[in-house]
Amino acid sequence: MNHMQYQAPDDLLDGRVIAVTGAGDGIGAEAARTFAAHGATVILIGRTVPKLEEVYDQIEKAGGAQPGIYPISLDGAVEKDYRDMHDRLEEVFGQLDGLLHNAGELGQRTPIANYTLASWQKVMQVNVTAEFLMTKALLPLLEKSDNASIIFTSSSVGKVGKPYWGAYAVSKFAIEGLSQVLAHELEGTSNIRVNCINPGATRTRMRATAFPAEDPATVTIPAAIMPTYLYLMGSASEGITGQSLDAQ
Repeated sequence: MNHMQYQAPDDLLDGRVIAVTGAGDGIGAEAARTFAAHGATVILIGRTVPKLEEVYDQIEKAGGAQPGIYPISLDGAVEKDYRDMHDRLEEVFGQLDGLLHNAGELGQRTPIANYTLASWQKVMQVNVTAEFLMTKALLPLLEKSDNASIIFTSSSVGKVGKPYWGAYAVSKFAIEGLSQVLAHELEGTSNIRVNCINPGATRTRMRATAFPAEDPATVTIPAAIMPTYLYLMGSASEGITGQSLDAQ
C-alpha cells in the first residue's frame, strides 16, 4: 500500500491518546488537528502557550475530543522535567498510544568552519537530546497501549549531508539512528513501533527561514502530507517498525 495515498477511516484513532511536540504551528499543528479529526485525544506539547491554545480552540470548534496542553521548552528542560511530564500525563490520561516528535530547531545555515558552539548545542539539545529524554520518560505510558506508535521527524539532509546545513543535518542523522536502535530494542518485547517520517519540502515557518527566496506558493502545504502521518499513527502500520518513510 502506498502510504502517501493512504485513506484513513474517520474513526481511525478513536479512543487513542496521542502526544504531539511542536504542536503550535506548521506540521505539528496540522498533525494535531488531523489526529483529533480522526478521533484521538491529542496532547499539545510546545513552548508558546497562545499558539497551543489556538490549536486547542480549533480542535474543539471542529468537534474533536478535548485536547490537553503541556507547555515545555525543549532547549531548557532537564531530565526531571520529563519525569514530571510522565507523572502528569499518567495522572490525567493513564496511557499513551502515540508520540509524534515534530518540534525542531533549524540553527545556523553556515559552513562548519563558521558554526558557533552555542547554535550547535541548542540544535542538538532540541532535536536529539530532548527527544531521547522525552521518549525515555514516556515509554512506560506507551507500554500500556495495545499498539503504540512513536514517530520521529527526519529530513532529506538526515540521509545525505548537504553543505551549510550544519547541526540540523547532523541531528537528523542522529534521529534516524535513535529511531532504528529503539525500534530494534522494542521489537518482539513490546507493542511499540518506532519509525521516522521525512516530511519533504513543506510550507512552514522553518522552511521559509531556510529558503527565504523560495515562493511559498510552490511548496506543499502540511495538510497534503498527512496521509503518511495517519498511516504510521494508526492500525494500518501495525508490524511496521524501524522504517523511514518519505511523506511526499
